[in-house]
Order: sequence, then structure tokens, then C-alpha cells
Amino acid sequence: MTTFRSASGEGHTEIVLTSGNPYGSRTLVVERDEDASVAFLCSPGGAVHGAVWLANHRAAPSEVDQARVAAGRPPLMPAAATRHPAGRPPLGRLSTLWFEEGDGVALYEDDDLLAVIPGWADMSRGMPGYARDAVGESPFAWALSEALEGLEPRIANAGSYWRWRESEGSWRSFQQFVMGHLDRVLGPAGRYWDASGERLPTVGITERPPVPGRDFTVLSTVGMSCQRMPTVEQWLDRPGAYARIELAVATHDDPREAALLLVWLAQYPWHSVTWLGHGHTAKWYHEPATFPLGSQYSGVLMLADPPGMPVMSGFTFGGEAVRWLWLTPITSETLEEQRH
Repeated sequence: MTTFRSASGEGHTEIVLTSGNPYGSRTLVVERDEDASVAFLCSPGGAVHGAVWLANHRAAPSEVDQARVAAGRPPLMPAAATRHPAGRPPLGRLSTLWFEEGDGVALYEDDDLLAVIPGWADMSRGMPGYARDAVGESPFAWALSEALEGLEPRIANAGSYWRWRESEGSWRSFQQFVMGHLDRVLGPAGRYWDASGERLPTVGITERPPVPGRDFTVLSTVGMSCQRMPTVEQWLDRPGAYARIELAVATHDDPREAALLLVWLAQYPWHSVTWLGHGHTAKWYHEPATFPLGSQYSGVLMLADPPGMPVMSGFTFGGEAVRWLWLTPITSETLEEQRH
């Protein structure tokens, strides 16, 4: 299978655009040489998760130049697979629009959609991104025109979301909606902690002390559901029903200890480009002796609507229901059993 890789710093290749997503977990890098331009979707460590050819700047060859690809230079699209077999001038002004989840990105040239690398792009499986100037499906790019029916709503939603998120008062209004819902299902709030560390997504933790009929404290995240989790659509047929979550934990002990579990996982989906759902487990990131709910535990199991816990349903955002996942501490043995 033909693949291509970033060649930044090699030969006459130059980087013409670097754009990171709002969560710091993916970066789009556009490179070019005198013959072609290409875009890569990379992780902070430099691993390439998606790539798409953008343009030839000279006449297209009749077939793939394998030596050029092997050298790590931007590939030249064969003549039959490009709308401009004679080549086109260097790219104009470039800008990006990241998907709400942060795992995909739309690339614009002078306000015209040039390419899209979605979260499901995977060069190892022959799934590059989509390019405006591509024809059909090739190892370097798939035709953007043939995918617009599915991609345009995603791009429009991304534009609407970031305009709202960047508007004054957007976070405060969302926070109040969630807190109001929790007031109704859990009773009055106690303390509130920030779990963001000045990084997106913005997430807080609200404490709900015991009330008549409930002798334990409930802690809940506030803010995870403000943005959809990445990669859900790659695993589930109805991603809209599972893409927005908050986490909760119940405790009879010091709530500040239990809150550390929420601080640990509150931003995890966006920083690690993954998702959390019912039945998922997470292994504590540090030594077992430091586990907040006791050194006999090594991680947590996430459950939606477990018996004995308050029913948290009824809150929606972006037209999608928000699910609360309850964290239950588990031992290392149970953790291994769940993973198998």
C-alpha cells in the first residue's frame, strides 16, 4: 500500500501552516516543496494520524512517483486523479476550522474549502483525507465533492459551535444550566473546584452534600458535556446518544479525595483523543498507594445508571442527551477481568 510521511526539514520542503486544535491533542501541518503540497494531522509526539495531498504545482505524472514518496517528499498526484493535471500555483491564504471534538479539521484556502481530514482518516487502512482537487479515491486523497453530503453538516456545526464557545458568557450560561439540573436531581450545591488547569475543555467539579434520603455526597463534573467526545462515531452507530457525558462519584468520606478521580478523567477524552462510555475502565495513572479511595484499588469502572445511585437523566445540550457515568473503584484483578 502506498503511504506518505512528513518530510519537514528535508531537502527543499517547507512548512507553510501549523495549526493546533483547542485541546492541544492534534496539530495540522501543511508542507510543500516546488512540486506539491500536503497536509498532515499529527499528535504532539509527531505521529501522523491522517494525511491528504492538496495540490500539484507542476504537470502531473502518469503514475505514482514511488521514489519521491519513499524520500518523504509531498506526493505528486497522478494525472487521472487530479482536477488540475497541468498543475496549479502555490496555495493561497490558509486557515483551519477544527471539529468540536478536536479529532478532525477542515482546511480552507482563501475562504474556500480545500480539504478535510476527519477523525476516522487512517493512512494505514488506505483512508486519507478529502481534497477539493482530488478525483475519485487514491491512496493520497479522496474527492471532497463526493463526501460533502456527510461532511458539510459536521463543518457547519463546528463553525456554529466555536462561534458560540468564543462568545462572551457562553461558558457561564452552560455552567448555570448544568448546575440547575444538578440542583433538581441532587439538591443544593456545596463546594466547587476548577478541574481545567487553564486548558480546554473547561471543566469544574461540584459537590452535593447528603440530603434526606441520601446519606452520601455526590461529586459531578460540570463541563465535559459542553463538547462532544472524539472518536465515538468510529465505534457506535448512534454517536449522538453517547457523545456527551459528565462523570459522577459517590462517597461517604472526604469529598476532596474522591474529587481527585474527576480531576484525573475530566479532560482525558479530548487530550487523549478517545471516548468514555458505560462499561469502560481506567487504570489509575500513579502508584496504587496514592489511589484516592484506598490503596486496595487500582482504577475505576464507569457505569451509567447503576442501582442505588440518583437518576441523573434529563439534561441535553446541542440537541443531544447527556449521560452521567458513575465511577466505581475496582481492584487490579477486576481491572484485568474487565479488559478481557
